[in-house]
Amino acid sequence: MNLAEVKQSFYDALAAVSTMEQLEQVRVEYTGKKGHVTELLKDMKSLSNEEKKTFGQEVNLLKNEVNEKITEKREELHRLEIELENSRMPEFDVSVPANLTRGSYHPITLVQRQCEEIFKSMGFTVEDYSEIVTDYECFESLNIPKSHPARDMQDTYYLENGQLLKSQTSAAQNAIYKKYKDALVNEGKAIKAIFPGRCFRNEATDACHENTFFQMEGIMVDKNISISNLIFFMKTMLSEVFQRDIKVRLRPGFFPFVEPGFELDISCAICGGEGCPSCKHSGWLELCPCGMIHPEVLKAGGIDPEEYTGFAFGLGLTRLVMMKYGIKDIRDLNSGSLKTLSQFTDDK
Repeated sequence: MNLAEVKQSFYDALAAVSTMEQLEQVRVEYTGKKGHVTELLKDMKSLSNEEKKTFGQEVNLLKNEVNEKITEKREELHRLEIELENSRMPEFDVSVPANLTRGSYHPITLVQRQCEEIFKSMGFTVEDYSEIVTDYECFESLNIPKSHPARDMQDTYYLENGQLLKSQTSAAQNAIYKKYKDALVNEGKAIKAIFPGRCFRNEATDACHENTFFQMEGIMVDKNISISNLIFFMKTMLSEVFQRDIKVRLRPGFFPFVEPGFELDISCAICGGEGCPSCKHSGWLELCPCGMIHPEVLKAGGIDPEEYTGFAFGLGLTRLVMMKYGIKDIRDLNSGSLKTLSQFTDDK
């Protein structure tokens, strides 16, 4: 077939298409490696150089036209599929009053919002951050180089492009420092921010460990910040969440991005400190790794550690929810069981 015949043949074939499968067959028949449009180029052997140039341009124009019409047809078929699917949906009476008793906020959402309000009342801003981060954000900017053994404790999920699902909300620290450092240096405004989010680790799940969980990172950077500031803010937050004084303890803990580092534990609210599977029979539940921000982490964020200090904490929102609502197994929170979750929600 010559060029005009191929063009007419294509439009005849396209007009007869009624399904995505037929459209794909037409695409391959005309633009595939052995398609009619591609075959036209074989006729160029007997042409002069000038004729080849003109003919080649005409073939390219036809190829572009064919691709454009195939795209338009694909969109048309997709739209028709949606219309057909919608026509099959059962009719319903929009005037029927909604059953407002169905559905409620997830307990993690309730506690997160409560914590956000508490920290906002103390002058903290609430930041958001991506769940997919770079290795630099999640580790290197936090004083955890590629060979550091601390990475083994945060075995996580890597993507093919080298990025990963963040294993800790600390991955946002570097960006937050850079966002507010000018106001800190030029205007004397302390950096006070929290950033809640979902984290992922390749965990062996049990009553107190999950591969997907929620944290709330908090940082404060200014001149003359000390551990006493950290303890004050954490005890204030916990007393507001539980509406009573909470027994806490600080014990030394190693985290590369803080120095000194601590584990903040609270007395297990599920067993009253007697010992149960949720607290590994210790009477205490690890809630909040924390400490003074490491000078190298401040440097990475563009802040002079000789002039400024700060604290950081990684509040375990999921574990806080367990303590507040008496949930014995962390896996219940990701179960998707409305019957289970409805026991722990409020009318909010």
